[in-house]
Amino acid sequence: MPETANILVVGSVNMDLVMRARRLPVPGETVFGRDFTITPGGKGANQAVAAARLGANCSLIGRIGSDSFGQILLEELESEEIDCRGVSITTEHPTGVAMILVDMKGENAIVVDGGANRLVNADDDIFPNAELFEKANVVLLQLELSLSLTRAAIDQARRHNCKVILDPAPAPSYLPDELCAVDVLSPNIVEAEQITGLKIGEERIDKNMATDLIARGAKAVVAKLGHRGSLVVTADGQFRRVPPYKVNIVNTTGAGDAFTAALAVAIGEGQGLPDAARFANAAGAVACTRHGAIASMPTRKEVLALMAEQEDI
Repeated sequence: MPETANILVVGSVNMDLVMRARRLPVPGETVFGRDFTITPGGKGANQAVAAARLGANCSLIGRIGSDSFGQILLEELESEEIDCRGVSITTEHPTGVAMILVDMKGENAIVVDGGANRLVNADDDIFPNAELFEKANVVLLQLELSLSLTRAAIDQARRHNCKVILDPAPAPSYLPDELCAVDVLSPNIVEAEQITGLKIGEERIDKNMATDLIARGAKAVVAKLGHRGSLVVTADGQFRRVPPYKVNIVNTTGAGDAFTAALAVAIGEGQGLPDAARFANAAGAVACTRHGAIASMPTRKEVLALMAEQEDI
């Protein structure tokens, strides 16, 4: 067994309101939906649950409201054996909510009201939780919280010699170079296009995109390329394509979070980036086979089973 990863996730905690439809509506159009569900989510919560299910010791820093959604979320996170000492409860805003539409192909459209997530800040949530940074070997971040908060979390992680993985989602119109300067930057295709201004889709452009992000300060880029797998590019010249695992896709909503969490777990266990990306590809693939965000986060057993089944990848 590899060494256990100690992951600290700093991120959003939301309640997801999910509905399926035959197709996604265009602006001004009404379509009929079905299978409405209310389920825990938020990129921070999703990635924390995935990391815990994949075998890591996981802690979470975030905020929820003092409402029924917040209570349900906290109980769900604690049931996954996640250390929630860093999850604060506020009366100033309700728990964050994401409204998610999923079409019959599994593609989705998402609108998020951050709610309590908007209150997460360095003075109240990062600096008082230095103990959580101290025990972590990987800090996992996304961009559903403020950029200033993300910057403070990166600084705190460096003080405690933690590796930093940034999932730049949702991608801002401008990502400062200082936020690119992390150990691993892991965008998906859309985020990579928004950050670099390059159109992704074939090998030469993919490499240019990753090289652009390396030039902005990232030590490594592990790009999520959807059905084309993933791409590993490092500042010391490594370039590796990692092929995808084949599954029957039901819903892609949680796939990116499963991928990033698995990447963090593998890196925290000491795996090299190509092997970590392979493990992450498998985790993302398993997440595509079922509905829900947290509900789709895979266990380590499921990921290893898929890897063994398709061991030629």
